[in-house]
Amino acid sequence: MIEAENLSRRFGDRVAVEGLSFAVARGEVMGLLGPNGAGKTTTMRMLTGFLPPSDGDARIDGISVVDDPIGVRRKIGYLPENAPSYVDLDARTHLAFIGRLHGLEGKKLEARIGEVAEACGIAHVLGQRIETLSKGYRQRVGLAAALVHDPELLILDEPTTGLDPNQVIEVRALIRELARERTVLLSTHILAEVEAVCDRAMIIDGGRLRAIGTMEELAAAAGGAHVRIRIEERDRLDEAAEALRSEGLNAETKDGALFVRAEGDVEAAAARAGHALWARGFHPVELAPERARLEEVFRKLTQDAGGRA
Repeated sequence: MIEAENLSRRFGDRVAVEGLSFAVARGEVMGLLGPNGAGKTTTMRMLTGFLPPSDGDARIDGISVVDDPIGVRRKIGYLPENAPSYVDLDARTHLAFIGRLHGLEGKKLEARIGEVAEACGIAHVLGQRIETLSKGYRQRVGLAAALVHDPELLILDEPTTGLDPNQVIEVRALIRELARERTVLLSTHILAEVEAVCDRAMIIDGGRLRAIGTMEELAAAAGGAHVRIRIEERDRLDEAAEALRSEGLNAETKDGALFVRAEGDVEAAAARAGHALWARGFHPVELAPERARLEEVFRKLTQDAGGRA
């Protein structure tokens, strides 16, 4: 659904984004993570066609953001940070205005307003002026506005910023529900948001891509996923570690246990290590897959890159 190739943006002498290449599959929820100033918002503005790249290109469902930015916008629903809206209008009038900008009219427009209002949980506040709504409901109105033309791709920039904990939980649940029928790119610096909502995530810092993958793959990229193994034969740990290494596993001993670094799926690494030990006559009494928390992965990848953690 999204294919970015060498996407770059400069503002004068300052490089905001440099050489980003990545892909997001149709139906996937992708998190875009990075410290403040990493280039997340600039990347999203390029993907939505609002900001032309200095170099490179991105295609949204095959449409180039360079050659046809208007065509790209028809495919996208975009919710910027602090969802903009006409606060002196009621929610229904605001949605109708946004719908008309997308070419919707008459019964089709009214039907679509009803559908997105129901999906976003704002049907009961459609008649209220937006300025009277809580921040959580304003975000819901913003999501409804981004969805009114039924886009295939939803791009969300910091969608829970400024919300209280209850509102955060509600908006995250809403995003998961909306993601059942469309592709979502979610920018945030809140790590728990990515773990709660996303299928995969990419981490950028200093305008460069540092890592991309599932949570397990990111942990492995940062050297943060491993299997802790305890065996009955504690006096033979070095021999057991050598046996694992002979099977191509990255094994070491520490604190009376074996540790095997997981390259990819940590559960698969645990199963492989257990089979290897049994085959060599050892008796594992504990096989404990341990994943690094996303916070640890994020700090390592951004600090190693000289970024701001």
